[in-house]
Amino acid sequence: MSAKNWGLLLLLWGSSFFFYKVLVAVMAPVTVVLGRVGIAAVALNLWLLAKGIPMPLSPRLWTRFLLLGFLNNVVPFILIAWGETRISSGMASILNATTPIFMVAVAHFGTHDEKLSIGKIVGIALGVVGVAVLVGPDAFRGASYIWGAVAVIGASCVYGFGGVYSRRFKDLPPLQAAAGQITGGAILLLPLSLLVDRPWTLAMPSLNIWASLFAIALVNTALAYVVYYRMLANVGVTYISLVTFVIPIIALLLGAVFLNESVTAQALTGMAVIALGLAAIDGRFFRRRSSHHQSR
Repeated sequence: MSAKNWGLLLLLWGSSFFFYKVLVAVMAPVTVVLGRVGIAAVALNLWLLAKGIPMPLSPRLWTRFLLLGFLNNVVPFILIAWGETRISSGMASILNATTPIFMVAVAHFGTHDEKLSIGKIVGIALGVVGVAVLVGPDAFRGASYIWGAVAVIGASCVYGFGGVYSRRFKDLPPLQAAAGQITGGAILLLPLSLLVDRPWTLAMPSLNIWASLFAIALVNTALAYVVYYRMLANVGVTYISLVTFVIPIIALLLGAVFLNESVTAQALTGMAVIALGLAAIDGRFFRRRSSHHQSR
């Protein structure tokens, strides 16, 4: 992945955990996710309409869209939103960095061209160590953290299956694939929210909450998944998922700026180890060093 792609995905996904924390403080988790996915679905379908691109109507394709939305949006989004009612947004983003671990394992068994390699194994190991350093020994003291942490790790596991399944849609135009997935997720979320949260009984959100909801829907969801599917045709799901190793940096910065949270030496050390893991999995740093030594 190019530096531009890394930066783009980081900007589009990096603030979602911050917005979740703002939203679940005043709204029920399933309704938060419905708002995120529902607004994104409307925006993407209006985008398709404006561009004059028809959405395929094949029942078989829409069955696959429903499954994709279930794996990539419904289950992981609800688990993360619910988890953030019990743990901090920074902690949720750090635990979400386990996604590539699950993604690499699922891709190894579920694809023919994204097998494990020494670089991936070393990189994932370094990533795990870096996340462990970031979490620290005191993170899970107290029962309130445990179930929230388990929920976010469960979301990362489901993302692993959803990411590999999304490869089936890489031949569709990115806008169609994103719209199909998000719309499928919204169709599943609507009855679930009505059943679980009864949103008509909830208080009307303030303007700040509406702004956060539209931000997470339009930037972190609609636009992010269009970019995701655009990259998927040229970059494997394993490499795309590696951005989750870097997202905690954004979460820590937002926490420092808006929540007066300190950025510790422990956090900086963990991020440095994660950076080494990314370099190992990406491989270009080591290839350049090898080429340099051969040219001498």
